[in-house]
Amino acid sequence: MKREIFRYSKEFETESGEVLDSLEICYHHTANYSPDKRVIWICHALTANSNPEEWWDGLTGPGKLFDTEKFYIICANVLGSCYGTTGPTSVGNDGKEYLLRFPQVTIRDTVKAHNILREALGIEQIDLITGGSIGGFQALEWAVTYPHIVDKLVLIACNARVSPWGTAFNESQRVALFTDPTFAEQRDRNGGKKGLETARSIALLSYRSYEGYGISQKEPDEDFLFAKRAGSYQQYQGEKLSARFDAYSYFTLTRSIDSHNIGRKRGGVVNALSKIEANTLVVGIDSDILFPIEEQRFMADNIPNASFREIKSLFGHDGFLLEYNQTADAILNSFPDLFNSITTVNKKVYAGS
Repeated sequence: MKREIFRYSKEFETESGEVLDSLEICYHHTANYSPDKRVIWICHALTANSNPEEWWDGLTGPGKLFDTEKFYIICANVLGSCYGTTGPTSVGNDGKEYLLRFPQVTIRDTVKAHNILREALGIEQIDLITGGSIGGFQALEWAVTYPHIVDKLVLIACNARVSPWGTAFNESQRVALFTDPTFAEQRDRNGGKKGLETARSIALLSYRSYEGYGISQKEPDEDFLFAKRAGSYQQYQGEKLSARFDAYSYFTLTRSIDSHNIGRKRGGVVNALSKIEANTLVVGIDSDILFPIEEQRFMADNIPNASFREIKSLFGHDGFLLEYNQTADAILNSFPDLFNSITTVNKKVYAGS
Protein backbone atom coordinates (compact mmCIF):
# COMPACT_ATOMS: atom_id res chain seq x y z
CA MET A 1 0.00 0.00 0.00
CA LYS A 2 1.18 3.49 -0.85
CA ARG A 3 1.64 6.21 1.77
CA GLU A 4 0.27 9.66 0.88
CA ILE A 5 -0.32 12.99 2.63
CA PHE A 6 -3.54 14.88 1.92
CA ARG A 7 -3.33 18.60 2.63
CA TYR A 8 -6.47 20.58 3.42
CA SER A 9 -5.74 24.29 3.32
CA LYS A 10 -9.02 25.53 4.81
CA GLU A 11 -9.79 25.97 8.49
CA PHE A 12 -11.00 22.86 10.29
CA GLU A 13 -13.34 23.47 13.20
CA THR A 14 -13.44 20.79 15.86
CA GLU A 15 -16.54 19.68 17.71
CA SER A 16 -15.36 21.59 20.79
CA GLY A 17 -15.20 24.81 18.75
CA GLU A 18 -11.43 25.04 18.47
CA VAL A 19 -9.98 25.65 15.02
CA LEU A 20 -7.01 24.22 13.16
CA ASP A 21 -5.78 26.61 10.48
CA SER A 22 -5.08 23.71 8.13
CA LEU A 23 -5.03 19.95 8.16
CA GLU A 24 -2.82 17.13 6.95
CA ILE A 25 -4.03 13.53 6.81
CA CYS A 26 -1.65 10.65 6.28
CA TYR A 27 -3.21 7.65 4.58
CA HIS A 28 -2.26 4.39 2.90
CA HIS A 29 -4.13 3.08 -0.10
CA THR A 30 -3.83 0.67 -2.98
CA ALA A 31 -3.92 1.48 -6.69
CA ASN A 32 -5.79 4.58 -7.80
CA TYR A 33 -9.48 4.54 -6.98
CA SER A 34 -12.00 3.97 -9.75
CA PRO A 35 -15.80 3.65 -9.38
CA ASP A 36 -15.73 0.05 -10.62
CA LYS A 37 -13.55 -1.09 -7.70
CA ARG A 38 -15.03 -2.23 -4.40
CA VAL A 39 -13.87 0.00 -1.55
CA ILE A 40 -12.82 -1.33 1.86
CA TRP A 41 -12.05 1.36 4.44
CA ILE A 42 -10.06 0.16 7.44
CA CYS A 43 -10.02 2.23 10.63
CA HIS A 44 -7.03 1.76 12.92
CA ALA A 45 -6.77 1.54 16.70
CA LEU A 46 -5.05 3.73 19.28
CA THR A 47 -1.32 3.56 18.52
CA ALA A 48 -1.40 1.99 15.06
CA ASN A 49 -0.53 3.79 11.84
CA SER A 50 -2.39 3.95 8.53
CA ASN A 51 -0.75 0.84 7.06
CA PRO A 52 -2.87 -2.21 7.94
CA GLU A 53 -0.42 -4.48 6.11
CA GLU A 54 1.85 -3.89 9.12
CA TRP A 55 -0.57 -4.40 12.03
CA TRP A 56 -3.42 -6.43 10.44
CA ASP A 57 -1.25 -8.40 8.05
CA GLY A 58 -3.19 -11.60 8.66
CA LEU A 59 -6.19 -9.96 7.01
CA THR A 60 -4.68 -7.38 4.65
CA GLY A 61 -2.49 -7.96 1.62
CA PRO A 62 -2.34 -9.86 -1.67
CA GLY A 63 -4.47 -12.99 -1.45
CA LYS A 64 -5.73 -12.12 2.05
CA LEU A 65 -9.32 -11.36 3.02
CA PHE A 66 -8.79 -7.66 2.40
CA ASP A 67 -7.02 -8.33 -0.88
CA THR A 68 -4.92 -5.33 -1.89
CA GLU A 69 -4.93 -6.53 -5.50
CA LYS A 70 -8.67 -7.11 -5.72
CA PHE A 71 -10.12 -4.22 -3.71
CA TYR A 72 -9.41 -0.54 -3.29
CA ILE A 73 -8.17 -0.55 0.31
CA ILE A 74 -7.70 2.65 2.26
CA CYS A 75 -6.77 3.46 5.86
CA ALA A 76 -6.33 7.00 7.19
CA ASN A 77 -4.35 8.03 10.25
CA VAL A 78 -6.47 9.59 13.01
CA LEU A 79 -6.40 13.21 14.13
CA GLY A 80 -3.94 13.68 16.98
CA SER A 81 -1.66 10.80 16.03
CA CYS A 82 2.10 11.07 15.52
CA TYR A 83 2.09 9.05 12.30
CA GLY A 84 1.59 11.81 9.76
CA THR A 85 -1.82 13.33 10.45
CA THR A 86 -2.02 16.72 12.17
CA GLY A 87 -1.44 16.23 15.88
CA PRO A 88 0.37 17.53 18.98
CA THR A 89 3.81 17.34 17.34
CA SER A 90 2.64 19.37 14.35
CA VAL A 91 3.84 22.96 14.15
CA GLY A 92 1.30 25.74 14.64
CA ASN A 93 1.26 29.23 13.13
CA ASP A 94 3.57 30.41 15.91
CA GLY A 95 6.29 28.09 14.63
CA LYS A 96 6.12 25.86 17.70
CA GLU A 97 4.88 22.32 18.20
CA TYR A 98 1.40 22.18 19.74
CA LEU A 99 2.18 19.51 22.36
CA LEU A 100 -0.41 19.98 25.15
CA ARG A 101 -1.86 23.02 23.36
CA PHE A 102 -3.31 20.80 20.65
CA PRO A 103 -7.12 21.07 20.44
CA GLN A 104 -9.21 18.40 22.11
CA VAL A 105 -10.40 16.32 19.19
CA THR A 106 -13.22 13.79 19.18
CA ILE A 107 -13.88 10.58 17.29
CA ARG A 108 -16.46 12.57 15.35
CA ASP A 109 -13.77 15.11 14.40
CA THR A 110 -11.57 12.34 12.99
CA VAL A 111 -14.42 10.95 10.89
CA LYS A 112 -15.30 14.46 9.69
CA ALA A 113 -11.68 14.94 8.60
CA HIS A 114 -11.53 11.55 6.90
CA ASN A 115 -14.74 12.30 5.03
CA ILE A 116 -13.05 15.40 3.60
CA LEU A 117 -10.34 13.03 2.35
CA ARG A 118 -12.97 10.69 0.89
CA GLU A 119 -14.56 13.54 -1.03
CA ALA A 120 -11.17 14.73 -2.31
CA LEU A 121 -10.39 11.24 -3.60
CA GLY A 122 -13.77 11.02 -5.33
CA ILE A 123 -14.88 7.90 -3.44
CA GLU A 124 -18.63 7.68 -3.88
CA GLN A 125 -19.42 4.66 -1.73
CA ILE A 126 -17.66 2.58 0.90
CA ASP A 127 -18.57 -1.04 0.26
CA LEU A 128 -17.28 -2.16 3.66
CA ILE A 129 -15.87 -0.24 6.59
CA THR A 130 -14.33 -1.94 9.58
CA GLY A 131 -12.19 -1.45 12.63
CA GLY A 132 -11.44 -2.90 16.02
CA SER A 133 -11.37 -1.01 19.31
CA ILE A 134 -11.06 2.72 18.56
CA GLY A 135 -11.17 1.75 14.90
CA GLY A 136 -14.62 0.39 15.62
CA PHE A 137 -15.61 3.74 17.13
CA GLN A 138 -14.69 5.41 13.86
CA ALA A 139 -16.48 2.85 11.70
CA LEU A 140 -19.63 3.23 13.80
CA GLU A 141 -19.45 7.02 13.55
CA TRP A 142 -19.10 6.74 9.77
CA ALA A 143 -22.22 4.58 9.54
CA VAL A 144 -24.32 6.96 11.64
CA THR A 145 -23.03 10.24 10.18
CA TYR A 146 -22.97 9.13 6.54
CA PRO A 147 -25.52 6.29 6.30
CA HIS A 148 -25.96 6.68 2.54
CA ILE A 149 -22.24 6.11 1.92
CA VAL A 150 -21.56 2.97 3.99
CA ASP A 151 -22.96 -0.27 2.57
CA LYS A 152 -21.49 -2.84 4.97
CA LEU A 153 -20.23 -2.31 8.50
CA VAL A 154 -18.04 -4.57 10.65
CA LEU A 155 -17.60 -3.52 14.29
CA ILE A 156 -15.03 -5.47 16.29
CA ALA A 157 -14.38 -5.32 20.05
CA CYS A 158 -15.88 -1.87 20.60
CA ASN A 159 -18.97 -0.21 22.03
CA ALA A 160 -21.48 2.53 21.25
CA ARG A 161 -20.40 4.82 24.08
CA VAL A 162 -17.27 4.90 26.21
CA SER A 163 -17.87 3.19 29.54
CA PRO A 164 -16.88 4.53 32.98
CA TRP A 165 -14.56 1.50 33.15
CA GLY A 166 -12.83 2.53 29.94
CA THR A 167 -12.55 6.17 31.00
CA ALA A 168 -11.01 5.08 34.30
CA PHE A 169 -8.29 3.19 32.44
CA ASN A 170 -7.68 6.20 30.20
CA GLU A 171 -7.43 8.64 33.09
CA SER A 172 -5.05 6.31 34.94
CA GLN A 173 -2.79 6.38 31.91
CA ARG A 174 -2.92 10.17 31.72
CA VAL A 175 -2.04 10.38 35.42
CA ALA A 176 0.96 8.19 34.63
CA LEU A 177 2.04 10.60 31.88
CA PHE A 178 2.03 13.52 34.31
CA THR A 179 4.17 11.65 36.84
CA ASP A 180 6.99 12.22 34.36
CA PRO A 181 8.02 15.88 34.91
CA THR A 182 9.32 16.17 31.35
CA PHE A 183 5.76 15.72 30.06
CA ALA A 184 4.33 18.86 31.65
CA GLU A 185 7.52 20.82 30.87
CA GLN A 186 6.75 20.48 27.13
CA ARG A 187 10.30 21.22 26.04
CA ASP A 188 9.90 19.15 22.89
CA ARG A 189 8.18 16.08 21.49
CA ASN A 190 10.44 13.76 23.50
CA GLY A 191 8.83 14.74 26.78
CA GLY A 192 7.00 12.15 28.84
CA LYS A 193 8.78 9.04 27.57
CA LYS A 194 9.03 7.37 31.00
CA GLY A 195 5.45 8.33 31.76
CA LEU A 196 4.37 6.75 28.50
CA GLU A 197 6.08 3.51 29.47
CA THR A 198 4.04 3.41 32.66
CA ALA A 199 0.84 4.33 30.84
CA ARG A 200 1.38 1.48 28.40
CA SER A 201 1.91 -0.96 31.23
CA ILE A 202 -1.46 0.06 32.69
CA ALA A 203 -3.19 -0.18 29.32
CA LEU A 204 -1.80 -3.61 28.59
CA LEU A 205 -3.63 -5.04 31.60
CA SER A 206 -6.92 -4.03 29.97
CA TYR A 207 -5.91 -5.48 26.60
CA ARG A 208 -5.12 -8.98 27.81
CA SER A 209 -6.62 -11.53 30.21
CA TYR A 210 -5.84 -13.52 33.34
CA GLU A 211 -5.75 -16.73 31.31
CA GLY A 212 -3.54 -15.24 28.63
CA TYR A 213 -0.93 -14.04 31.11
CA GLY A 214 -1.10 -17.40 32.83
CA ILE A 215 0.01 -19.07 29.61
CA SER A 216 2.36 -16.56 28.01
CA GLN A 217 4.03 -15.16 31.14
CA LYS A 218 4.24 -18.23 33.32
CA GLU A 219 7.46 -18.54 35.29
CA PRO A 220 9.73 -21.19 33.71
CA ASP A 221 11.09 -22.24 37.10
CA GLU A 222 8.52 -23.92 39.35
CA ASP A 223 10.73 -23.11 42.37
CA PHE A 224 11.10 -19.37 41.69
CA LEU A 225 11.80 -17.14 44.68
CA PHE A 226 10.35 -13.95 43.14
CA ALA A 227 8.16 -13.92 40.02
CA LYS A 228 9.66 -11.72 37.32
CA ARG A 229 8.60 -12.83 33.85
CA ALA A 230 5.32 -10.89 33.72
CA GLY A 231 7.02 -7.84 35.20
CA SER A 232 9.75 -8.00 32.59
CA TYR A 233 7.08 -8.24 29.91
CA GLN A 234 5.34 -5.10 31.19
CA GLN A 235 8.64 -3.21 31.15
CA TYR A 236 9.44 -4.41 27.64
CA GLN A 237 6.07 -3.42 26.20
CA GLY A 238 6.31 0.04 27.78
CA GLU A 239 9.78 0.62 26.36
CA LYS A 240 8.69 -0.71 22.97
CA LEU A 241 5.81 1.76 22.67
CA SER A 242 7.85 4.67 24.04
CA ALA A 243 10.44 4.09 21.32
CA ARG A 244 7.90 4.39 18.51
CA PHE A 245 5.12 6.64 19.81
CA ASP A 246 4.71 10.10 21.25
CA ALA A 247 3.41 10.84 24.75
CA TYR A 248 1.52 13.97 23.67
CA SER A 249 -0.31 12.07 20.96
CA TYR A 250 -1.09 9.34 23.47
CA PHE A 251 -2.61 11.92 25.80
CA THR A 252 -4.66 13.42 22.97
CA LEU A 253 -5.92 10.08 21.69
CA THR A 254 -6.97 8.80 25.11
CA ARG A 255 -9.00 12.01 25.45
CA SER A 256 -10.48 11.33 22.03
CA ILE A 257 -11.56 7.89 23.23
CA ASP A 258 -13.37 9.54 26.13
CA SER A 259 -15.40 11.57 23.61
CA HIS A 260 -16.95 8.46 22.10
CA ASN A 261 -20.72 8.67 22.41
CA ILE A 262 -22.65 7.76 19.29
CA GLY A 263 -25.85 9.17 20.81
CA ARG A 264 -24.53 12.67 21.57
CA LYS A 265 -26.99 15.23 20.17
CA ARG A 266 -28.75 12.40 18.30
CA GLY A 267 -31.46 11.54 20.77
CA GLY A 268 -29.45 8.94 22.63
CA VAL A 269 -27.51 5.81 21.75
CA VAL A 270 -30.46 3.59 20.82
CA ASN A 271 -31.92 6.22 18.51
CA ALA A 272 -28.55 6.79 16.82
CA LEU A 273 -28.00 3.07 16.26
CA SER A 274 -31.47 2.76 14.73
CA LYS A 275 -30.44 5.17 11.95
CA ILE A 276 -27.73 2.86 10.57
CA GLU A 277 -28.60 1.64 7.08
CA ALA A 278 -25.58 -0.60 6.50
CA ASN A 279 -25.74 -4.36 6.73
CA THR A 280 -23.80 -4.87 9.93
CA LEU A 281 -21.69 -7.53 11.59
CA VAL A 282 -20.78 -6.99 15.24
CA VAL A 283 -17.92 -9.10 16.60
CA GLY A 284 -17.16 -9.57 20.28
CA ILE A 285 -14.36 -11.41 22.08
CA ASP A 286 -15.33 -13.67 24.95
CA SER A 287 -12.34 -12.72 27.13
CA ASP A 288 -12.37 -8.95 26.46
CA ILE A 289 -12.48 -7.09 29.79
CA LEU A 290 -12.09 -3.62 28.25
CA PHE A 291 -15.13 -3.97 25.99
CA PRO A 292 -17.16 -6.82 27.52
CA ILE A 293 -19.12 -8.87 25.06
CA GLU A 294 -22.49 -7.60 26.29
CA GLU A 295 -21.57 -4.22 24.77
CA GLN A 296 -21.32 -5.79 21.32
CA ARG A 297 -24.55 -7.73 21.84
CA PHE A 298 -26.25 -4.45 22.73
CA MET A 299 -25.17 -2.89 19.44
CA ALA A 300 -26.24 -5.92 17.43
CA ASP A 301 -29.65 -5.85 19.13
CA ASN A 302 -30.21 -2.18 18.33
CA ILE A 303 -28.77 -1.84 14.82
CA PRO A 304 -31.21 -2.80 12.05
CA ASN A 305 -29.97 -5.64 9.82
CA ALA A 306 -27.20 -6.56 12.26
CA SER A 307 -25.80 -9.94 13.23
CA PHE A 308 -23.49 -10.92 16.07
CA ARG A 309 -20.48 -13.23 16.16
CA GLU A 310 -18.45 -14.25 19.20
CA ILE A 311 -14.72 -14.93 18.94
CA LYS A 312 -13.05 -17.30 21.38
CA SER A 313 -9.66 -16.09 22.58
CA LEU A 314 -7.30 -16.27 25.53
CA PHE A 315 -5.86 -12.88 24.61
CA GLY A 316 -8.65 -10.56 25.73
CA HIS A 317 -9.19 -7.33 23.83
CA ASP A 318 -6.07 -7.92 21.75
CA GLY A 319 -7.87 -10.86 20.20
CA PHE A 320 -9.08 -8.47 17.50
CA LEU A 321 -5.44 -8.21 16.37
CA LEU A 322 -4.52 -11.85 16.94
CA GLU A 323 -7.48 -14.05 16.01
CA TYR A 324 -7.26 -13.55 12.25
CA ASN A 325 -8.82 -16.85 11.27
CA GLN A 326 -11.96 -16.41 13.34
CA THR A 327 -12.32 -12.77 12.29
CA ALA A 328 -11.91 -13.60 8.61
CA ASP A 329 -14.39 -16.45 8.89
CA ALA A 330 -16.99 -14.21 10.55
CA ILE A 331 -16.67 -11.49 7.89
CA LEU A 332 -16.56 -13.96 5.01
CA ASN A 333 -19.69 -15.78 6.16
CA SER A 334 -21.57 -12.53 6.75
CA PHE A 335 -20.77 -10.93 3.39
CA PRO A 336 -20.11 -13.72 0.85
CA ASP A 337 -21.24 -11.46 -2.00
CA LEU A 338 -18.26 -9.18 -1.39
CA PHE A 339 -15.65 -11.91 -1.12
CA ASN A 340 -15.57 -14.37 -3.99
CA SER A 341 -13.01 -16.80 -2.61
CA ILE A 342 -11.73 -17.94 0.76
CA THR A 343 -8.19 -16.74 1.33
CA THR A 344 -5.38 -17.87 3.56
CA VAL A 345 -5.04 -16.09 6.87
CA ASN A 346 -1.76 -16.21 8.78
CA LYS A 347 -1.35 -15.52 12.47
CA LYS A 348 1.13 -13.06 13.91
CA VAL A 349 1.57 -12.25 17.59
CA TYR A 350 1.09 -8.53 18.24
CA ALA A 351 1.01 -6.94 21.65
CA GLY A 352 -1.23 -3.99 22.33
CA SER A 353 -3.92 -2.01 20.57
